[in-house]
Amino acid sequence: MSGGIDSALVAYLSAEALGAAQVKALRMPYRTSNPDSLSDAQQVIDALGIATETVEITEMAEPLFKRYPEMNAQRRGNIMARLRMIVLYDQSVEFGGLVVGTSNKTEMLLGYSTIYGDSAAALQPIADLYKYQIRQLSLAMGVPRSILDKPPSADLWEGQTDEGELGFTYDQVDQLLYLLVDERYRPEECIEAGFDAAFVQRVWRQVRLNHYKRTMPNIPKLSARTLGHDFLYLRDWTG
Repeated sequence: MSGGIDSALVAYLSAEALGAAQVKALRMPYRTSNPDSLSDAQQVIDALGIATETVEITEMAEPLFKRYPEMNAQRRGNIMARLRMIVLYDQSVEFGGLVVGTSNKTEMLLGYSTIYGDSAAALQPIADLYKYQIRQLSLAMGVPRSILDKPPSADLWEGQTDEGELGFTYDQVDQLLYLLVDERYRPEECIEAGFDAAFVQRVWRQVRLNHYKRTMPNIPKLSARTLGHDFLYLRDWTG
């Protein structure tokens, strides 16, 4: 539970679908995390009446940061994302539940996620909704206004925002991604529709280069029935 709109919406949907007693939210701040993130998350926790725990990750991350003092913000952010997933999967065992992801369709298409970090989950309930749709559904579900109005941020370092890192707004890229993915437009058709050519090429390249993040580890096909290619499910789940 980061205090952002995606995790807030997932919490509301989970409580609605499973019942509040079946949901546990973990807040996992680092020492530079925005204090408002904790309070925004608490609003959701209080509104839903779900179980919660706060696990500080600073002491987990600092030894590795000190080992590699030249580490840039991206590497540090990836480590924090993976540490949070370690905590979530450990607590899923203690709680007897599944880890529910909070990634949306825009992020997954653009590769704006950390493998085995925020992209790791047993379920991804909002991964087929663009960020624009996330805002619409969150409003309908009653997510607090302070969360709806705040700039999207992974809160990995002070002042970090999603759109600042991406270099464009979610509203801009959602319109383009909808045409490219859902409507199957070719990039040149998007340019003909009025999108800037450099923007289209940049976004489509980002979607293509990050496809590996949206698949399980690729296995070379060497046999008649290969995991992930031909052997996709058991024929008889009752045996």
